[in-house]
Amino acid sequence: MDRQFASASDDMPFKSQAQRRKFAELLVKGKISNETYEEWNRETANAKLPERIKPRVKKKSTSKTASSKRSGQPGAATKSRRKAK
Repeated sequence: MDRQFASASDDMPFKSQAQRRKFAELLVKGKISNETYEEWNRETANAKLPERIKPRVKKKSTSKTASSKRSGQPGAATKSRRKAK
């Protein structure tokens, strides 16, 4: 694995204790190899990891297409009927 271009945030493969437990579970299930888990575990070493990483907050989008796609808008059908008369 080539790590010469790794950034400072890539120093530790595991970012939290929860992630370490998840990878241990994947190891037991056979979804990842023992070598991969051991390599990541060695690189993380005895660093104090937080229990969980806080999720990023996503901004709410205010797109016009979302409001125009709503079904059953009151008045939408009546306006077109009024024009047709």
